[in-house]
Amino acid sequence: MMRKLKKLTPGTILIYLILSLFSLSIVVAFLHLLSISFSPSHIATQGGLHLWPKEFTLSNYNEVFKNKFIWTGYKNTILITVIGTIVKLCFTAMGAYVLSKKYFPHRDLWTFFIVFTMFFSGGLIPSYLLNKNLGLMNNMLVLFLPSLISAYNLVIMRNFFQGLPEEIEESAMIDGAGRFKIFYAIVLPMSKPILATVGLWLAVGHWNSWYDVLMYITDESKFTLQIVLRRILLTGSKEIMEFSSTTTGMVSSEGLKAATIYVATLPILCAYPFLQRYFVKGINMGSLKG
Repeated sequence: MMRKLKKLTPGTILIYLILSLFSLSIVVAFLHLLSISFSPSHIATQGGLHLWPKEFTLSNYNEVFKNKFIWTGYKNTILITVIGTIVKLCFTAMGAYVLSKKYFPHRDLWTFFIVFTMFFSGGLIPSYLLNKNLGLMNNMLVLFLPSLISAYNLVIMRNFFQGLPEEIEESAMIDGAGRFKIFYAIVLPMSKPILATVGLWLAVGHWNSWYDVLMYITDESKFTLQIVLRRILLTGSKEIMEFSSTTTGMVSSEGLKAATIYVATLPILCAYPFLQRYFVKGINMGSLKG
């Protein structure tokens, strides 16, 4: 341990110091919101930094959990996250597997067209008109169908498939296995790290997405959790929340906003520490070969 400390250069120490201060600022912000969410109205509305609730109350969370929009948003978000992640992961894996094979005709040309879309797109208005003409307005399919395959995820997964030993597939073909059986019985079980990585990216993206809902969904019964959170933060909690007469004195707009933020982000915060290691591992394995 002492040898490692002696090897630290001033530049490394400065980097560690900056990262530590940045991490501390994030922790302080989370503690402040947590304190506000557990504080009554007369405490939450006070200015300054709150790192610990001076008076403890669950009124803010009671009001949040009684609100119908929160539960509707949870249901829609979980539905879109599960279905969207599974469908996108399946199609991305199939496309990446095909592009990883050297015998695929014009493989480099198709890869170029896919990578080209990472730098240039049709724009917001053409995308909106296209989805409208396809009848996807107020349709939950619009939240994952137009972005079914991400070029970045496709390239990362293709590079990983290229690193798999071809001898295993060749031996399976000799034993009589077809292409599809090789893909789902041999390739996919060997690709758990990259599948977990891309799957986590997709799940986090769906859980945090709100812009597509804002653009294409007007039916409140189809709102996701993040759009409900956005409405509460921007339009005011009192217009959305239904206050009960017994807790009005304990509940404040600031406390409701803080409680709603924690309710919306807590599931993904709990899942991220267990899956975070796949981020770096998956990127490294998927970016070694071009």
